[in-house]
Amino acid sequence: MSLKNKLLSFLDNSQYTPSTFDEITSSLKLPLPQIKEAKTILTQLVEEGFLAIVKQGRYVIAKEADLISGIIKFKPNGNALLLPDHPLGTPEPEPIPILSKDTDVALHNDHVLIRIVQERPKPRYKKGKRLPPLESGETYGQVKQILRRHFTTIIGTLQKTRNYHFILPDDPKIIQDIIIADPNELKLSPPPKLGQKVVVELKDWIHRHLSPEGVIIQVLGETHTALAEYKAILHKYNLSPEFTDRVKIEAGQICPKVQNKEIVGRLDCRSLFTFTIDPDDAQDFDDAISIEELPHGQTRVGIHIADVSYYVYPNSEIDKEAQKRGNSTYLIGSVIPMLPFILSNGICSLVENEDRLTKTVFVTFNANGKIIETSFANSVICSNKRLTYHQAYAFIIEDDLSKIREVAPPPAFETGATGRPLKDFSDDTLKQLQSSIRKLWKFASQLRKHRMQKGSLDLDMPEVRIFVDEQGYADHIETILYDESHQLIEEYMLLANQIVAKTLLEANMPFISRVHDKPDPEKLNELREFLLTFELQTGDLTNRSNVVKLLHKIKTHPQGYTLKIQFLRSLKQACYRASSDGHYGLNMVHYTHFTSPIRRYADLIIHRIFDNFLTKYGYETAVKTPHKPYSQGQLQNLAQHISITEQNSTEAERESSKIKLLEYFEHELSKPQKTVFNAIVTDIRHFGFFIELTESMAFGLVPFSLLKDDIYYLNSQGTKVVGRRHHKSFSVGQEIKVCVNKIDRFKRQMDFELAEDKSSKKSPKLARKHTKSKPKLKNQ
Repeated sequence: MSLKNKLLSFLDNSQYTPSTFDEITSSLKLPLPQIKEAKTILTQLVEEGFLAIVKQGRYVIAKEADLISGIIKFKPNGNALLLPDHPLGTPEPEPIPILSKDTDVALHNDHVLIRIVQERPKPRYKKGKRLPPLESGETYGQVKQILRRHFTTIIGTLQKTRNYHFILPDDPKIIQDIIIADPNELKLSPPPKLGQKVVVELKDWIHRHLSPEGVIIQVLGETHTALAEYKAILHKYNLSPEFTDRVKIEAGQICPKVQNKEIVGRLDCRSLFTFTIDPDDAQDFDDAISIEELPHGQTRVGIHIADVSYYVYPNSEIDKEAQKRGNSTYLIGSVIPMLPFILSNGICSLVENEDRLTKTVFVTFNANGKIIETSFANSVICSNKRLTYHQAYAFIIEDDLSKIREVAPPPAFETGATGRPLKDFSDDTLKQLQSSIRKLWKFASQLRKHRMQKGSLDLDMPEVRIFVDEQGYADHIETILYDESHQLIEEYMLLANQIVAKTLLEANMPFISRVHDKPDPEKLNELREFLLTFELQTGDLTNRSNVVKLLHKIKTHPQGYTLKIQFLRSLKQACYRASSDGHYGLNMVHYTHFTSPIRRYADLIIHRIFDNFLTKYGYETAVKTPHKPYSQGQLQNLAQHISITEQNSTEAERESSKIKLLEYFEHELSKPQKTVFNAIVTDIRHFGFFIELTESMAFGLVPFSLLKDDIYYLNSQGTKVVGRRHHKSFSVGQEIKVCVNKIDRFKRQMDFELAEDKSSKKSPKLARKHTKSKPKLKNQ
């Protein structure tokens, strides 16, 4: 029996009474060499929340002491929720509310232990007479112990009162100011100045009645400047645009051009008409499409993916760093790559007119669009054209070549490769592009239609992209329509991922799956009740056909974007797993990630397993020295790690978008004439109503304090407010016109006021460009 199991057996014994560490080791008669190991094991079990330390340093199993461990999430008002710990793959327990007075010295995202208590019902009074309580008090949690601090450092702005200096945290969910010593007494040179964004290392915070203290360890720059905000996100989410010297040395040994000797043994696809379709601001290009006509009315489509595994060997310095990062992170105006630039933007990127090594999935369609054959190869291609989404869309909908030529490439500072302008191509090449794209769309549209008929969920939605100028400041916002050009690429990438997953499973080769678990029935029931407030009737949402019908209704609803966001929140997060557990959103049993190895480590793993498959089954283009197979345990650990890094990147990207959105709308305050924005009322509270701007899809608040014409009262359903004198009303779903009134960069809030037509100008028409982050699709 291992020492850990021995300790657990002792602690879980019905005769056990809470004991100190010395009492435990003495009772077990542990030899001296095992005592240190026992201390490490018990400490780990405490940090995991399985054990708790109660009075006088005695250990006890947490659940037996009515203690629950989990992550605490604060609200700006000081109240919090505990997200209880639970084993991987089990249903998520309901969050437990915690009142602000019961949070002890916990900070946002700390791992804590709480005890469940029942609040006494508050007394009621009427005309000075005490009435009996309505019902028993609600159940809450009380923080009893901090198991692990999430933040050891906090980012904020240096400020000063008459008596002391403090840091106002960037994160509005960290509600405590951090007290610091006089910055002039620090060893930092030059000393931090008021109004600068800084990094503070926290000291131990023990007493709740005293504010937490810290020490400034780094100055990031003037707060709310583009560079300071960028540095803050890098620090908060532990991201680095730089690579270690070892990685740089190793990357420097890679030849920036494909050599003739590297092509030997590969399928030569350079004669195939091949092109890429990506967003305007794409930095790397890891997938390309080719199409060729075969006899008997058949068509073969090649889905070519950058062969990163050829350049990145397991356990190399580049591989270790890529595994640590897990994926690239796309902030507004910049990217934190998973791989060094020479790979991500160089030899691996499928840029125009350059030979590139690829892994290819070939799919053969008959004249009716039915798949009749699939095959695989290690290959070499040379892309004929780098297309943007809106260029590809023009080829689909526009017959006039002169109009297609007018669709310009993106500016050089915005992308990793612009591609040659369409105006430089001959009519014959443009016609070939047009014919190829239209035929590819013909098959893709059939694939899409078939996928939807089988119950795949239509989660496509408009996206708002914030573009920055060359200095990194928010410059303009564009509404991105998810049109046929996006759908074309999506269908072939989904198809390749599904084919590879099914093939590896049938070959009995362990691999990492992209998993999307079914939603909890309780979450779906809450969603159903929420939708009733918008007069949307739904059946049982555990029935997929009812979900499909709901999404169809949402598509034409005036608040479709808001409702779809709410729907997505009711679903579970997709993740990676070393078992083929299915994908709820796509309604696929077998699904993996194969098509983006430049920006996702999961795909790089699959490429290595794919090489082993080609070798095992005797493909002519198989690598001569196959990779060492991954064990099931290795894959599970990797899957868990890259799921965590993906979530970290997602949160960083969201914060980057939020900061740039506030920055963009803050510009409105300096305009002599305010811009009028169309908006929809999404929710009504006692202090005001929340709105969504219809074009930028930004969210904000119209406080009742800014409604000067009347006094407004909330109706009993909480869906409408009515003026007492003029009976003017505002209700959920109503369209209104607003102007920016106040931007609070510290609280991350935007306040709007009702527009006055005489003193305002109309909202500028937002450009609608057909471009989208390549395919980082919702919940896939």
